[in-house]
Amino acid sequence: MKSIANQQQARYTVADYLNWPDDERWELIAGEVYNMSPAPTVKHQSIVGDFYNQLKQQLKGKSCVPYVAPLDVVLSDNDVVQPDVLVVCDPAKITEKNIQGAPDLVVEVLSPGTALKDMREKKALYERFGVREYVVIDPLEEYVQRFCLQNDGHYGSCEIFGPHEVLPLLSLPEIEIQLWKIFDVNSTETEAGLTE
Repeated sequence: MKSIANQQQARYTVADYLNWPDDERWELIAGEVYNMSPAPTVKHQSIVGDFYNQLKQQLKGKSCVPYVAPLDVVLSDNDVVQPDVLVVCDPAKITEKNIQGAPDLVVEVLSPGTALKDMREKKALYERFGVREYVVIDPLEEYVQRFCLQNDGHYGSCEIFGPHEVLPLLSLPEIEIQLWKIFDVNSTETEAGLTE
């Protein structure tokens, strides 16, 4: 089958997306195709894994379920994304093949090739479909940005957290992420940072 990059079409749908080659990774935002290559770096994957593991341990026995990429999240007939980490609290949205509808929490770890898309197109998409909390992690600068959905349906001001801090997840009460673990910061440095 011909590569998607070589095809010309004004607007793609979920039906198109499902017929694309398995060896190519894409996302669909407002019917527009976004390439997800090259593969993530080791640091990117380490952060994704550590964030997911903290979520999994803390959500054990609770109704909300964490997932890690690659997993399709179908938001509409023209919007399919694969967030790095996500949490779904509504079991009706979980199917055998994908997630149907907005997760409660979405986490994206920035990569040089996708950072602009994550901060612009995906942020707008998650806001529009009602993702309650959007967390963006910068693996190079080692900080976290968090956006929470307000009562007016828009994300409020960005909150920023450093590598020595705890990130309380507002969409998941009582769940906190120890950021020094995901950034692999020395525990001595962490203690010094917390006491200064």
